[in-house]
Amino acid sequence: MPTSGGFRSGAGRRTTIDAVDRQLIDLLRANGRASYAELARQVGLSSPAVHERVGKLEAAGVITGYRADVDPAAIGLDVTALVSVIESDAVDDTGLEAGLREIPEVEDCWRVAGSEGYVLKVRVTDIPALEAAIDALNRIRGVARTRTTVVLSTKWEGRHG
Repeated sequence: MPTSGGFRSGAGRRTTIDAVDRQLIDLLRANGRASYAELARQVGLSSPAVHERVGKLEAAGVITGYRADVDPAAIGLDVTALVSVIESDAVDDTGLEAGLREIPEVEDCWRVAGSEGYVLKVRVTDIPALEAAIDALNRIRGVARTRTTVVLSTKWEGRHG
């Protein structure tokens, strides 16, 4: 079968993702609750074959989990901000990352190239809560300063296809 890429398993071995694996991944990204029967119908395999393939993708760490996507505004998280973290010169990445992980308002954290070391997606109820989250971020050892961009509206998030 043709390959469209590959992945490294937990043991570091290179494993090939074929076109069917890629199609399964795309289908699961669009609907993580799809049944094996539905996936099998869409890729032209039996349910047991799909079950085995998905199990292998999970075991190898390609599929890392399943979750419910929730409308943030529906649960009171009306403010989204992207916060760039500028590190101090004497920084321990491990300690800094642990500190970032402790802030519950931080939904996503990316290590980036450039003048910032990290970019964070922060979700809060209102502007005072954003100010408190930024204050908490600035108190983390290794953070020299932050730069915040408030999101005015979200056109889409988490591209699925």
